Amino acid sequence: MVFHGVQNLPVIAARELGLFGTHHLKVEIAVAPSSDEMRTGLADGRYQIVHGAVDNAVAMAEAENVDIAVVMGGDNGFCDLFVRPEIQSYEDLRGKNIVVDAAHTAFALVLYKVLARNGLNRGDYLVNPLGAGPLRLAGLQADPNNGAAILNLPFSILARRGGLRSMGAVVDQIGPYLSTCAFVRREWLTEHGDAVLRYIRAYVEGLRWALNRANEARAIDLLERWLRQPRDIARACYDIAVGAKDGFAPDAAVDLSGFANVLSLRADIEKQWAGVPPSPHKYLDLSWREQAMAAL
Repeated sequence: MVFHGVQNLPVIAARELGLFGTHHLKVEIAVAPSSDEMRTGLADGRYQIVHGAVDNAVAMAEAENVDIAVVMGGDNGFCDLFVRPEIQSYEDLRGKNIVVDAAHTAFALVLYKVLARNGLNRGDYLVNPLGAGPLRLAGLQADPNNGAAILNLPFSILARRGGLRSMGAVVDQIGPYLSTCAFVRREWLTEHGDAVLRYIRAYVEGLRWALNRANEARAIDLLERWLRQPRDIARACYDIAVGAKDGFAPDAAVDLSGFANVLSLRADIEKQWAGVPPSPHKYLDLSWREQAMAAL
């Protein structure tokens, strides 16, 4: 299961190029309407591998007592904070709704932190959990009571072109951030390790293909179809996603400093671990990625 967005380019490239088949896998892709469904579906075994913000994996482990393992990384989320055009300052968000996916995970925690850094604390605004990126964008556009939302690609580009105002990239305010990663239940991983190795290999091969500018035109074709957006938007997404500064992590590496910041946010915002976050390694099992990479 994945969220709709440009972060899935390696997966759709691996499918389009037949890389999953080369590694003797049949992969069906489901698109998550919300992080709640992603977490619940993984816990229930309806999905075996999910790609989502790593804070969802932490929430599963800490709040839902599901033994998960993060097996590879992905990106920083490609996220900007957007507001309605009449919002001219953070203070204008006081008393407004802020639109999130789920109220206690991932981008919601990022948004609370950004607002706190700019003088707005919990209670100064209302939280409106609408779901994944398309729903957050629609909610921000349709309802003047919804003042702000964090949006990733392509929704950030659509928001800007639709007249919403960007308050800037969130990593410029909170520092490095690990967003998309792949995680699984450890019990399933133990029983299906060989399939996970083959999946990682196919994913990394798809990622390498996508990052190679020689394949740019075809990669944009894939994004155009996957995102169901015009080619100019697909191209803009591609240029950001493969950029050296904020693009995909090479070979799906895990940004440990970004993961540590995710845990610090949870410790600060959700008041977990008495304010002292654990090491990212509590949730990682990168031995599978290391084994997969050794065969590439």
